[in-house]
Amino acid sequence: MYRKADREQLTIEDFAMPFGGKLQADNRWVQIANLMPWEMIEDIYASSFKNDNTEGRPPISSRMAFGSLYIKENENFPDGRTLAHIAENAYMQYFLGLKEFHPEPLFDPSMMTWFRKRFTAADIGKINEELYRRTHPPKDEPPGDGSGGGNKGTLVLDATVAPSDVRYPTDISLLNECRENTEEMIDKIWDKTKRRGHKTAYSRKRAHKRYLKLAKRRRPSKKQIQQGVREQLEYVEKNLDTLGTLINEAGADALTARQTARLETIRKVAEQQKAHLANPKAPIPDRIVSLRQPHVRPIVRGKAGTPVEFGQKLAFSVVDGYTFIDVQSWDNFAEGITLQASAKKYQQRCGVYPEAILADQTYRNRDNLAFCKKNGIRLSGPRLGRPKPEELEANKQQAYQDSCDRNIVESRNGIVKRRYGLDRIMAWLPCTGETEAAMNVLCMNVAHLLRTFLRWLRHQWLAWAHLWAAVLAV
Repeated sequence: MYRKADREQLTIEDFAMPFGGKLQADNRWVQIANLMPWEMIEDIYASSFKNDNTEGRPPISSRMAFGSLYIKENENFPDGRTLAHIAENAYMQYFLGLKEFHPEPLFDPSMMTWFRKRFTAADIGKINEELYRRTHPPKDEPPGDGSGGGNKGTLVLDATVAPSDVRYPTDISLLNECRENTEEMIDKIWDKTKRRGHKTAYSRKRAHKRYLKLAKRRRPSKKQIQQGVREQLEYVEKNLDTLGTLINEAGADALTARQTARLETIRKVAEQQKAHLANPKAPIPDRIVSLRQPHVRPIVRGKAGTPVEFGQKLAFSVVDGYTFIDVQSWDNFAEGITLQASAKKYQQRCGVYPEAILADQTYRNRDNLAFCKKNGIRLSGPRLGRPKPEELEANKQQAYQDSCDRNIVESRNGIVKRRYGLDRIMAWLPCTGETEAAMNVLCMNVAHLLRTFLRWLRHQWLAWAHLWAAVLAV
């Protein structure tokens, strides 16, 4: 059972330093700590605990759990290095809610995985919305009904892929990995049965040499690839038959839960590869490209350098420089289907529909055009039909301006990938991978809020300086 702690915010003057001195109030970790909705974070964290037993060791606090995840993604550290940096940085420890400096690691790095399980991607999305609500209070104007005339603001849409940390998959390497995994399972079960003799129906050394012979070729021919895939598939199918017999003799508990799940994945891979050999041109639904992460799917992007990416697809919407994840899926989807949902989320967030939606041609289908026309929204791009002569120049200028304004979503994509690590998700589980991607976006938004706040303070200071100069001049 989670026990809620005192919600009083610790002041920086009360933080005990072993070497004397005080923390600086303008440090970024102090400012971020003041921005975070810690009460909401604690409620989310407490609801993830299902055990009502009050005995035993109390769990790690919500602020320490969430704060550790935030530090990891904000600094783009691995789990172990995150704990090392926290042990060396007093400001990070203040951000985690500690009252004094602790030079030793606060917990084992493996706990970070459990924190990612307790804060789901949906929970991070709620925290992201709450941050936007606190820093963008609603206007005094009454909210519109979204029927046109009262629309305000601009909504920028785009989609991207968060690649997972998987080896670039090929059929031959995937089947070779399946063969090696099934051989390890056979070795584990073999001693639990009364069988003796050869464990596999083929020579393991020969199977490995046949794989290496093909894998070491620079440019194997199509015929050589098909022959190598067929050979490795035969080895895997023989091992699957052997494993089925051994499990019947040794019992269902002969393998661990993780190995049982891996065996089911290997069976699906064998079925997919067999169907692909029979009909190479037929599409493979839910194609598995990684045994370790069977939830990862190939997502065709068609872009230079990366025509296919392997990971989760994200639909972004940007409002006033603040980024939201509208759709997050491991399966590929057409970006155009997300426009109406994004516009409705904008209306729930701001009270009115946007005045304009800036998106690429993928979003300009007839359903979206009709939806935008009905709700008084201008969708970037020319209207349907032949343009009138007097509209040509105006359309050209508007298209250029829309292209310039839409650059912000491309900028957000680049920043969250290069700076915060969305270009390679290191988490292996589907739930933790989604949480890591959502945390990357949250860290980018907090940095944007800090820049906006500092810019506002500078403008206020300049205004007061000009006013004071005018008073002195009089």
